[in-house]
Amino acid sequence: MNGFYPEGWLSITTESKRKFTPSFLAEAQAKETVLESTVLMCDAEHNLIVGLGSVKGIIPREEGAIGISDGSTRDIALISRVGKPVSFVITALKCDDFGHLYAILSRRRAQELCKNYIMNCRKTGDIIDAKVTHLESFGAFCDIGCGNIALLPIDAISVSRISHPKDRFSVGDSIKVIIKSVAEDGKITLSHKELLGTWEENAAMFAPGQTVTGVIRSIEDYGIFVELTPNLAGLAEPRPDVFIGQQASVYIKSIIREKMKIKLIIIDSFDTPYSPEIKYFYEGDTLDEWEYSPNDCCKRISTKFCG
Repeated sequence: MNGFYPEGWLSITTESKRKFTPSFLAEAQAKETVLESTVLMCDAEHNLIVGLGSVKGIIPREEGAIGISDGSTRDIALISRVGKPVSFVITALKCDDFGHLYAILSRRRAQELCKNYIMNCRKTGDIIDAKVTHLESFGAFCDIGCGNIALLPIDAISVSRISHPKDRFSVGDSIKVIIKSVAEDGKITLSHKELLGTWEENAAMFAPGQTVTGVIRSIEDYGIFVELTPNLAGLAEPRPDVFIGQQASVYIKSIIREKMKIKLIIIDSFDTPYSPEIKYFYEGDTLDEWEYSPNDCCKRISTKFCG
């Protein structure tokens, strides 16, 4: 993403720490290059101390994140970064009373540069990298660059319905997302399901007569929905001894393309935690529109991105 990545995306290795030489830091300051390293401590004034190899880095409290200075972002956003990587730019290089070099850093400025890039150089339908930061019942919050957070609503995670984003993701997961909308106030909404393949692409991985693994997602009076992949579920005949969230072995009776239906029989169910693997079918950089349904199916599921 043009040098802007979710925090923690870049590996913090011994080799990468060695690059923080005085000459490298001076060049990075002049170019306003976004760098990344780990927060070692948050002091009593909520300044962040960042490790730069032999050089000490300091992120003043007001530079710790967008919104800290006006109170719209709480200081917990700074405290919670201890032990974790942060993005920043170098705003000044100074020497202490003993002649030791130290760097003044700004995470806020890195966030602003990243957000300006997304707002001015990206468009809806663009595919970017993201990292899951926390999960709520209504969706997953994702770092889309330098600690800038965007919402991935639960209904945009996959075609197969889930009861909570934790059914699909864990905090810290690195995922691909699509920019779905950008509001006037700069809030960005994401989508994910369009990258997980069409009905036909997912159904092509299965055949009648196979017995495969799935997870029970919904129990209705007329049948039980079993997820085979994140973008594909089939309907099994009702039975009383199964529960939502269970792993199930299912026999595939039939695959009906023109109706987008897969008929299943549940062979057995288990309490072992299970979630089908996320597989990305689309690997391009942008997506204008997406048709989930087969061409000859009367039921249409599609997404159009306005660009």
